[in-house]
Amino acid sequence: MDKKKALSLRLELLWWLVTAIIVFVVIYPILSKIENYPFLVINTIFIIIFITLTRYMFLLKHTFIAHNEKIKVVLIVLCLPIIFYLISQLYNFQIFLDEEGITNLIGKTNITVYDEQLLKFVRSEMLLFGVGSIIATFLFPFRMVLSIWRVRNRGTI
Repeated sequence: MDKKKALSLRLELLWWLVTAIIVFVVIYPILSKIENYPFLVINTIFIIIFITLTRYMFLLKHTFIAHNEKIKVVLIVLCLPIIFYLISQLYNFQIFLDEEGITNLIGKTNITVYDEQLLKFVRSEMLLFGVGSIIATFLFPFRMVLSIWRVRNRGTI
């Protein structure tokens, strides 16, 4: 059993490394062009939550929480405040787009073609990871309840 736990821990660390690489690949073009990007933290949170919860939903039996019922219950309880936080932050981004416009992120008056593409990228990836993280957070408790039921009644995950 110790070998299996060590392997699941290594796999978890590998997935966190992959998540960090994805965050870097998505955020770096934005930070290289936009100074004082106001949505850096929430953008990173959106990406991390989307990747991590989606991974846990589909690859649960390969994670360290597969047989830990207490962690599953804690995660179920935490999903409700997290989903409200994510929705409010996505709403704040949408308000920024509506009231100030996405061109205010760059702070220039003459916008190049590259700037337009970057702004489309910022809007698209924020909406993709924002909505994806909200959906993943909504579905995650159902997967955890199913997993708890399966462990207790069938012995599977």
